[in-house]
Amino acid sequence: MPTSVISSIEDKKRLVRRLAGDGRGFAERYGFRVINNPSSLFQVLYLSVLLARRGDYRKAVDSAVALRDSGWDSAARLARSLHADRVRVLREAGQRGDVDQLATVLGDLARAVVDRYRGDLRRLRTAAQQDPARERRLLRDLPGVDDDVIELFLREAQAVWREVAPVADKRALVAARRLGLGRSADDLAGLAGSGESERLAWLVGALARVDLEKRYAELTG
Repeated sequence: MPTSVISSIEDKKRLVRRLAGDGRGFAERYGFRVINNPSSLFQVLYLSVLLARRGDYRKAVDSAVALRDSGWDSAARLARSLHADRVRVLREAGQRGDVDQLATVLGDLARAVVDRYRGDLRRLRTAAQQDPARERRLLRDLPGVDDDVIELFLREAQAVWREVAPVADKRALVAARRLGLGRSADDLAGLAGSGESERLAWLVGALARVDLEKRYAELTG
């Protein structure tokens, strides 16, 4: 059944307040704090790598939680982990397919962040001089990071890296179109408020959850 489209500006603003009002986007809803420190940023990055893979998003979240709970909550710690241990943890978290290759990518990613940025993605931001295009290029140079991963990472990171806003990933834009909130990241930024990159991150993350969890009816019914 088609989703009812919200048309009046007041209804749109009311829905935006409802979606963004709890102050939690996607990552924070699933237990990953989005703050500007090395371990938090790296956890959001490997969560993004896992979410960008085909399959159930809940397995991606479970896998990221399992990595963190195994003590691999920073690039340095994940870089020191054994390949066989990463494979075991990922399998136990429900990953299927080429888990061996995924474990390799995650290890390579961690080592690259350690080697290039001393384990701190804030150094990547500094190296890019807080230029969004340069930040994207440096992220794309990391193992396992493609354009989809970058969108997922920056969807969250824009809360603290304000220069990259506005960012909205594909799922968030699907939800925005179905709900009548707009068709672009700029449209959503207009509803979130000028310069409110943190609020935009919460809104976009909430929209992505709506699409993944198929919660349209409760918002428009």
